[in-house]
Parts: sequence; C-alpha cells; structure tokens
Amino acid sequence: MRILFWYCDRFAWHPTLKTLENAPDAAPMSCERSVVAFIHVEPADVAEGHPAETKLVKNAKWLARKWETRQVVLHSFTHLGEEKADPAAAGALIDRAQQRLETAGYTAIKTPYGYFNDLSIEAPGHPLARIYKEF
Repeated sequence: MRILFWYCDRFAWHPTLKTLENAPDAAPMSCERSVVAFIHVEPADVAEGHPAETKLVKNAKWLARKWETRQVVLHSFTHLGEEKADPAAAGALIDRAQQRLETAGYTAIKTPYGYFNDLSIEAPGHPLARIYKEF
C-alpha cells in the first residue's frame, strides 16, 4: 500500500468521470480541517493477514491527532504505483478502514469510489501537511 496523506484546511471533490460501471451515483462534497489519505491499494494488501489496512488506520489517526481533528477523508488514488489490487477488493479494504475509523470516534468520509473527481485542495505549507507512507 502506498498512501499520500495531506492535511487540508479545505478539500472538495466533484465526480466527473465514472470508471467502474457499478459505481453508484455520486455528488460533489467538501470538508474542512481534514486529514486526506490518497490510497493506492496493491494486490498483496488485500491478502488475508496483511497489515496494510491496520497501518492505514493507525497512521490516519496519528496524523489527525497531530492536527487536532477527528475528520479523515479516504480517497482511492491508483496512481502511486504500477501494481493495482482488484477494484472490488481495494474498495472493500477502504470500506473496512472507514468503518474502523468511525468505530474509533472519527468522522470518516470516502470520496466516490469508481470515479475520477475534480479536486480542490487548500493545504498549509507545513512539514506535517504532506506525508508519504509505503507499507
């Protein structure tokens, strides 16, 4: 798994191009004061017992605490590596991470899965505003 975390003062998206036929209809949305995880799920990440999901959740919570926010946005971003997990398996992993964050008391929002989105990002120039992790 490869993740590019951003802390954003404002993060917004507008679904523009459906890439998965079975993706449900999606609407634009925006969030303020959020940790945004750009997530690239690789084939090994969806194998039973792989720690990628747990590491995603732990790192998102750690960064949210640093920024004193309880809001995390999970954004599928399959552009951080060559190998990509099966879309259904990757989507399920992101869904589980969302549920785990919500169970831990965070507001976890998932951008529309199966879409390319127009993005609007407002982020401070701070060392903890952009963090890359590879598991």
